[in-house]
Amino acid sequence: MTAPVRVLVCDDQALIRTGFATIIGAQPDLEVVGECGDGRAAVELAGRLHPDVVVMDVRMPVLDGIEATRLLAGAGVASPVKVLVVTTFNLDEYVYEALRAGASGFLLKDAPPAQLLQGIRTVASGAALLAPEVTRQLVGRYAARIRPQDSGPDDVPLTPRELEVLRLIADGRSNSEIAATLVISQETVKTYVSRILTKLDLRDRVQAVVYAYRRGLVA
Repeated sequence: MTAPVRVLVCDDQALIRTGFATIIGAQPDLEVVGECGDGRAAVELAGRLHPDVVVMDVRMPVLDGIEATRLLAGAGVASPVKVLVVTTFNLDEYVYEALRAGASGFLLKDAPPAQLLQGIRTVASGAALLAPEVTRQLVGRYAARIRPQDSGPDDVPLTPRELEVLRLIADGRSNSEIAATLVISQETVKTYVSRILTKLDLRDRVQAVVYAYRRGLVA
């Protein structure tokens, strides 16, 4: 049997925290290994408990969820943890900052329980939670902030075909749409995506989109 996904729940509202833990703990493939009420405690607990996924609120005392996410999953973290940000605040700025900090997904607290559970499973599997078209809209809106002035596509360590696939990912295309555009199979697309993430040392498609904008690969 596959070991259950180990989940740490971090939210400063005890009622919400307990509710999430109850919903998650009732699933045979998920296990709540800890709960906490602020970002600093989340970082400390994650270091001790080694969860597979941290369900993280944004606005919390001591250390907010964005900074906690950066400490758990940001650039340069030796052993990054997958973070699913769940918040009441439906603001593009929060989504953008959470993804830039290293989060693998973003959900609103009013999402149905089934969506929360699926979100945890999706993030645990290594996939990004945001749909490609949502990712494109979000990151595209902040492209000017993401892209450094001195960046360029010339030093990207990818083959021409891999660059094509990366551009299509950044354009919000799904695997099936990429396959149709390039006239290749979806399995071949999956292979290319896996190679791209490995070569660029990226965790998921969300990070691939941000990378493409940073390097000026998409307008």
